Amino acid sequence: MKLSQVKNNGSIELALWRGKDLFSLRNIAPRLSLNDLLGASGSLRNDLEQRLNRAQSKDILDPEQLSFLPPLPESSKILCAGLNYQSHATEVAAPAAEFPNFFTRFTDTLVGHAQALRIPANSQELDYEGELAVVIGKTCYGTLTENQALECVSGYTIFNDASVRDFQFRASQWTLGKNFPATGGCGPMLVSADELPLGAKGLNLHTLIDGTVMQTGNTADLIFDVAALIQALAVVTPLRCGDLIITGTPAGVGFTRNPPRFLQSGEHCEIRIEGIGALINPVVAA
Repeated sequence: MKLSQVKNNGSIELALWRGKDLFSLRNIAPRLSLNDLLGASGSLRNDLEQRLNRAQSKDILDPEQLSFLPPLPESSKILCAGLNYQSHATEVAAPAAEFPNFFTRFTDTLVGHAQALRIPANSQELDYEGELAVVIGKTCYGTLTENQALECVSGYTIFNDASVRDFQFRASQWTLGKNFPATGGCGPMLVSADELPLGAKGLNLHTLIDGTVMQTGNTADLIFDVAALIQALAVVTPLRCGDLIITGTPAGVGFTRNPPRFLQSGEHCEIRIEGIGALINPVVAA
């Protein structure tokens, strides 16, 4: 299942991809909510497939006429793992971690695919971070085995954990630099876990600015993999349907370069993850 949340003529709709066609669920399955789809059982997915088989051409949307929204509920928790690729930890000279390092983002900092990332008026240090995002499909809390942790995953999407570096590094906690409005990107679709390798392992990731590759990584190189991140969080806080876990970024971020390379107004930042697609955002000044 490949799911997008879009705004169509001012109305928010859910839509499913079949190949290159995007089908609105407004007529196909009008009663289903985003959480219903994130927590969908095998029987519900089979039912949706049968409904798609009966869909008509009028149910197909033109992606060029839509505004893509992040594929998550507004109530989601966004829990981000920092320094979780060895290549990135090495480039910032971070010591080896015994436990994952987490921080939070808020949903109102995010924009969807093709929506503009905004450089804040009080900073010129907006930096890109291409990342795999894990979308939780059911409540999980307590001590979990690896298999139990992965059973909690609905699917995966693409995330740009863009960061305002001067504010991020003002203090030991990174929260301020991660939560300016319209500084994070998410989407364009959620790909269900059954369509990707177990734990989304072995997926190539690339970040590009105006077509120039800035980051190259592979999810096999995560220090703490998807299951380990879920396990570490679930013993502390209940993870619920629609929550996101952001898994970290590989080497190549802008602030480590000489000279530093931050996003500029007029550029396009693109993050590609194998098996999921591409998240592309233009960059504008606030």
